[in-house]
Amino acid sequence: MRRSLAALMVVASISGCATVGDQEGAAAGVAARLLSAVEAGDGDAACAALAPETAKSVAEDEPCPEAILDKSLPRPGQVVETSVYGQWAQVKLTDDTIFLAAFPEGWRVVAAGCTPQASRPYDCSVEGD
Repeated sequence: MRRSLAALMVVASISGCATVGDQEGAAAGVAARLLSAVEAGDGDAACAALAPETAKSVAEDEPCPEAILDKSLPRPGQVVETSVYGQWAQVKLTDDTIFLAAFPEGWRVVAAGCTPQASRPYDCSVEGD
C-alpha cells in the first residue's frame, strides 16, 4: 500500500511539473497514436491507448483489438487544437475530436470519433460507460 501511494505521489509530482504545452503535446500524441494504430490495423496498439473503462466498453461483444478496428474511426488528421483542463484533455483534429484523461501511466483516450451536436454533447463512436 505504501509503495502504491509513493508511486502515485511521484507521478503526481512529475505531472505537476510538466508545462501545459508538454501536457498538450502528450495528449495530442496519444490521440494521434490511437488513430494511426487503427489506420494500420493494429488493434493491440489502439486498445493500449484507451482508458480501461473505454477498452472494456469497446470489448463488449468481441475482444478490444478486433472491435476497435470496426468502430469507423476517421483517418489520423492534423491536430488543430489541444486543450488541457487539469486531468482532462480535448484534442481537436481535422476530422475528429478525442477526449482523454490522465492516468498514472499517462494520457488515455476516454472517447474518440466524436462530432459536435450543436448545443448537445458530442456524439462519439468510441466511449466508456
